[in-house]
Amino acid sequence: MQTEKSGVLWAVGSYLIWGLMPIYWKHLEHVASTEIVVSRIVWAFIMTLLVVLLIKGGRHLKEDILTLWKSQWDFWLLFFASALVSSNWFIYIWAVNHNYIVQTSLGYYMNPLVSVLLGIFFLKEKLSRAQQTAFLLATIGVAILTVSYGKFPWLAFSLAVTFAVYGLIKKKIQLDALRGLTIETFFIVPFAVIYYVWLFMDGQAAFLHVDSKTNILLILTGAATALPLVMYAKGVQRIPLYMAGFLQYIAPTLMLFIGVIVYQEKFERIDLLSFSFIWSALLLFTVSKVLEVVKMKKSLL
Repeated sequence: MQTEKSGVLWAVGSYLIWGLMPIYWKHLEHVASTEIVVSRIVWAFIMTLLVVLLIKGGRHLKEDILTLWKSQWDFWLLFFASALVSSNWFIYIWAVNHNYIVQTSLGYYMNPLVSVLLGIFFLKEKLSRAQQTAFLLATIGVAILTVSYGKFPWLAFSLAVTFAVYGLIKKKIQLDALRGLTIETFFIVPFAVIYYVWLFMDGQAAFLHVDSKTNILLILTGAATALPLVMYAKGVQRIPLYMAGFLQYIAPTLMLFIGVIVYQEKFERIDLLSFSFIWSALLLFTVSKVLEVVKMKKSLL
């Protein structure tokens, strides 16, 4: 029970950080989204590598890389995952700093549903009648948004798909959370460094050229990336998966609140109607998963 309690605290902490992150990125809206992303990659790599070395995990990190290299499929699959999550970071930061926080929250509400769809197609998982109904409700919600916007909500969809595919790959390749993040950022850091060098040579870099606050915030993007991921990994190891799934709605709910209340983004009746369908879908989906787990536990007694 104590282990599960600490797991809930770790998981809730990670989702609270993710949910509040739009405020952090807003303080960097004077910096180009591409520079924020490459800064995030570079500093996340430096920070995670230092932590791994400090906890004497260098040998394990080397073993992880060698094991991956022996399986070329896993090696390049993880490389693709690192490119995907970098794309997700860019879309998310660009959306926040261009006043699309509400759409980012929609994307992360859609994410678990897209993950389940991927599970059906690639892992041959099956859905119950309640879960099929949940998908129908979510589809109606997205359709309402599409009609009201006059175009498909590509930002939300891109966020949901890139993170869901990233999650699917991570499910197939089991790695320690901290060392896994170090390897992922290691894959993409050469491209980030080359781009940063070009920014400096072209005189477009904000780092070291604006003010000390900007420099500190850009350096801390590494911690902002790594900390919630490590907290999340610690949490999900200690709590049931259905509980982790339920708790993950903390983040997009906070994003939605921040977008509408703090930054005064548009949220009209049609948006409320659309989100209501999606919230209903998520509630139905989560309850059905909880009931499945309870039923399974009873059958084992």
